[in-house]
Amino acid sequence: MQKFLLFLIVVSLVSCKSKDGDYTFFSASDDAKMGAAMHQQILNDSKFNILDTAKYKTAYQTLYSIRDAILNSGKILHKDEFEWNLYIVKDDSVNNAFCTPGGYIYVYTGLIKFLQTEEELAGVIGHEMAHADMRHSTDQMTKAYGLKVLIALIAGEDYSQYLEAGESLLQLSFSRSDEKEADLKSVSYLCETDYKASAFAQFFKRIQETEQDSRVLQFLSTHPNPENRVENIIAEWKKLCNNEGKDFTASYKQLKESLAL
Repeated sequence: MQKFLLFLIVVSLVSCKSKDGDYTFFSASDDAKMGAAMHQQILNDSKFNILDTAKYKTAYQTLYSIRDAILNSGKILHKDEFEWNLYIVKDDSVNNAFCTPGGYIYVYTGLIKFLQTEEELAGVIGHEMAHADMRHSTDQMTKAYGLKVLIALIAGEDYSQYLEAGESLLQLSFSRSDEKEADLKSVSYLCETDYKASAFAQFFKRIQETEQDSRVLQFLSTHPNPENRVENIIAEWKKLCNNEGKDFTASYKQLKESLAL
């Protein structure tokens, strides 16, 4: 009888549909708590040199303006449930960005240096925000740990080992379908802003052209490259808005200069 009740509870939990339409046993508030815990661990890890927001005010203002434009697009499902905090990681040798559950987004100075326009940066930030909003990290953690997390929850055991904000969760790679969804969501967000929504495709074109440089491929080490990525982004842009956007050349130059890039 106890096993049957356990089965019913498990079925009930995994049948909960989240805002993005996926079935999950974690709530959005769980994502927020995990993200906050992970951020604290990142702050305490010497490998992550997070730039001070007051000292690098100009750079952060640019990132915040991009974030706010996306949040005001009306397309973010968890706009009011997540923190949506952005952080710049000082490491010019790393061309990467990543997000954690709950809307905590980290962008390396190496990636900012590699990107050529503010529109490309907006595409990257939109992509990372999509990962958080679609709760891809939680999905990947669920797949990685499976039903034993559920059983621990139900049995009242200590399951903090599965939710620890550490290297294990940061190293979980998104699936190719997650990557495609994040790409298309980024286009959708930016169609409602002053940024050219297809500029993100230029970023991937340059990655393909410089594949011999392992530093350039760091983004793909945590973000698997789905088929026809550039073509899919451009096709979605043409379908949704075909916008050209405004010129952000001066502000992006100012951003790079403020970071001495």
